[in-house]
Amino acid sequence: MLLAFQFQSPGPIIFEIGPITVRWYGLLIALAILIGVTLSQYLAKRRGVKPELLGDLAIWLLLAAIPSARIYYVLFEWQEYAQRPEDIIAIWKGGIAIHGAIIGGAIAAIIFARLNRVSFWQLSDLVVPSLVLGQAIGRWGNFFNSEAFGRPTDLPWKLYIPPTHRPPEYLNYDYFHPTFLYESLWNLAVFALLIYLFFWGLKHKDRLKVGTLTFVYLIAYSIGRFWIEALRTDSLMLGYLRIAQIVSLGAIAFGLLGLAWLYWFKRSLPDVVSPQQKFGNRIKDR
Repeated sequence: MLLAFQFQSPGPIIFEIGPITVRWYGLLIALAILIGVTLSQYLAKRRGVKPELLGDLAIWLLLAAIPSARIYYVLFEWQEYAQRPEDIIAIWKGGIAIHGAIIGGAIAAIIFARLNRVSFWQLSDLVVPSLVLGQAIGRWGNFFNSEAFGRPTDLPWKLYIPPTHRPPEYLNYDYFHPTFLYESLWNLAVFALLIYLFFWGLKHKDRLKVGTLTFVYLIAYSIGRFWIEALRTDSLMLGYLRIAQIVSLGAIAFGLLGLAWLYWFKRSLPDVVSPQQKFGNRIKDR
């Protein structure tokens, strides 16, 4: 069968030289950042925005998103990290939450936009294609770390998890849903959709409104994350509720309201600057 395949991680470490350890997780994050910044600068140039602006923004996003992603994860897993506080900063071992990164990155982008007197929504539209592509790449870090997998499965496609990484209740199971793969493929599809809309918008400048790509990203990514999260065995929980599913529902609702505001009510989005200030009038609200 073409769909019959099995995954097994070769391990989290690429190589070690003395005290230096190079891990797949860190390499993939670095690769996602490099590709993301390059892509955002390219998209900015196509929209008539100085690519250097996106390069400066990338520094802000990195300084805010990665620590926020870790803090978000640690807070919801505090009982575990309270027993070994030395691991709180051990991000190379895995344990970051994309929703935390998005929250931290959004706050940083708002401050950046305000200080530079540019439109937050314009910046966001230029960043979200890179963001979801980076998520597609970063999910493979979960594969190498043998983490963030789903429930046991006997489907033709499956992921082997070593006994040391299995939850106690699943010690007698060998194969699990490769949820990292599901989300990576889903994110690639969302990326393709966003890129299509971006270039469609270049040809139909009066029809694709500022903020559209951001809201489409929130809706499309969150739909996939909601159903994939239901398969996972290691979800961050708040009581009996899966945090990622709650946040995903909120993001879907926010995205739908945003699109309704733009296209149903035909109004511009509230922003940190006035329309006259946005990118020095190089790009106007549509």
